[in-house]
Amino acid sequence: MSLPKRNEVPVEQTWDLSTLFDSNDAFYAQLEKTIARTKQFNQEYAGTLSDTSKIESALDEYAAIKKELDHLGSYASLLFSVDQTDDTSGKLYSKYVNSYGTIASLLTFVESEILALDTEILNKLKDETPAYQRYLEKLIARKPHQLHPEVEKTLASFSPVFSAPYNLYDTTKMLDIDFGTFSAHGKEIPMSYVSFEGELEVDADTEIRRNAFRKFSDTLKKYENTTAKTYDMVVQQEKIESELRGYDSVIDYLLQPQEVTRELYNRQIDLITTELAPHMRRYAKLLQKVNGLEQMKFEDLKVSLDDTFEPEITVEESRDYIKKALSIMGEDYMQMVNDAYDKRQIDFVQNKGKSTGAFCASPYQVNPFILISWTSKMTEVFVLAHELGHAGHFHLAHQNTNIFDESCSLYFVEAPSTMNEMLMANYLLAESDDPKFKRWVIASIISRTYYHNFVTHLLEAAYQREVYLLVDKGESMTADILNGIKRKVIEDFWGEAVEITEGAELTWMRQPHYYMGLYPYTYSAGLTISTIMSQRILNEGEPAVQEWTEVLKRGGSLPPVELAKMVGIDLTTDAPLKETIAYIGSLIDELEKLTEEIEQHK
Repeated sequence: MSLPKRNEVPVEQTWDLSTLFDSNDAFYAQLEKTIARTKQFNQEYAGTLSDTSKIESALDEYAAIKKELDHLGSYASLLFSVDQTDDTSGKLYSKYVNSYGTIASLLTFVESEILALDTEILNKLKDETPAYQRYLEKLIARKPHQLHPEVEKTLASFSPVFSAPYNLYDTTKMLDIDFGTFSAHGKEIPMSYVSFEGELEVDADTEIRRNAFRKFSDTLKKYENTTAKTYDMVVQQEKIESELRGYDSVIDYLLQPQEVTRELYNRQIDLITTELAPHMRRYAKLLQKVNGLEQMKFEDLKVSLDDTFEPEITVEESRDYIKKALSIMGEDYMQMVNDAYDKRQIDFVQNKGKSTGAFCASPYQVNPFILISWTSKMTEVFVLAHELGHAGHFHLAHQNTNIFDESCSLYFVEAPSTMNEMLMANYLLAESDDPKFKRWVIASIISRTYYHNFVTHLLEAAYQREVYLLVDKGESMTADILNGIKRKVIEDFWGEAVEITEGAELTWMRQPHYYMGLYPYTYSAGLTISTIMSQRILNEGEPAVQEWTEVLKRGGSLPPVELAKMVGIDLTTDAPLKETIAYIGSLIDELEKLTEEIEQHK
């Protein structure tokens, strides 16, 4: 059955964007006001930012404009994300993107003029404006790479062009690719991006799962050259800008805003790909054994250890699970969770043109908005807990920081979300001592939380690093090159434990994170923090929760290493990573023991 159109789905299962704007007309009216306000701001302050009082006054107004832009951008992208087939939403989104280029060019003078000041004056300015101290601190770090004001203005004007490759990728993915149907057991089964990633690639029926993968891969293959060219536009643009700004490499350029050293970045990838691989190969062999597979193939890696034990979860039942798992976070946090359900802040439905995967958008000082495509599987409860982790983080950060400081480094941003997955796991493990239930829970932790964040995204990061190393050498990316890199990364990780089927190399085509800089590796970084912290919460209870809540409140007002230090985690060593990998290994040990126990009592 094909997906319904957006206007055919139950409205109560969609999100309500009226807390941003109650209509498209209201959006357009505000956009015009913001453009006018920005022009006025430019006229009043451009060429005047030389003393503390004037700069502080300008930053107050700049912050207000940024808040308006944040709300406008959120509304435009959220509206478009749930139905990319809708021309009205598409036009509104395009209007915002094009207007943003004009607005951004009018705002570049702020940072250009501040950074034109001598370093001594900048440091004095930072000390005399406590409200913007952190913002100025990060700005000063960029000073060696700041370009001439007119160049910065020109680059800002081109921002709609720089965002075009991602929009082109998303349009190809959501509107042009038609997977049609595939055959299994003599029947024709319809398939879409959503149904493959949400249901078919985890289907317990081997013929359905493998045939779906074959059709999915064969269809992607038809678009590999266009998608590779689209991706190449992104990395070449990043390469050009990194050279213009005087960075030694694209990787250094992309790590700078994350406030992460090259050492931390490389360690995250190298240590996991070498030390986690043996544990995950054991997990693959266990999946093969329990599911009676003659050969373990790439497309079998997401199959359940016990599909018969997998409960069907309704939306309301998910709320009960999440309420019980996250209640330890306190009343304020749980009010945010309840509001997400009660006030239509979650978009649950599946419909044609809706973005795949899941995300949480948190407009500054407005409620969060969570996108998910509900499939009634337990994995979706973990996904929802994950996105509510982002929501809770920014809910607290927005109450305690200004708009410049509310967003933390990408290196830290996945810690609060994966923390909630770990709290869900802790709750479920405490529910029962039944071997089949415990195995199901641990398998869910491995397959959902760790496989997704520590394997899928980490292998994307290893692939991405190889791409940028080639780009730094002046190479362009083609489908053949990208396929070769991806296949080698997968083969090196899984070794002889898994047959890497033809088409597995095309997984680089499925991930939008590549259009967002060095994002994929940060999932494992966040999960390293949350694994250790969740164990502290499990063992210490309320005191550990209070410490974690204080971290969430800080938003991006500290670098990621400092945020982790607030809860006693030292990211400058390999100890947290090794501890997390050892924990994953212990979970797989437990799965093997439980499986043996279950089979003995058959």
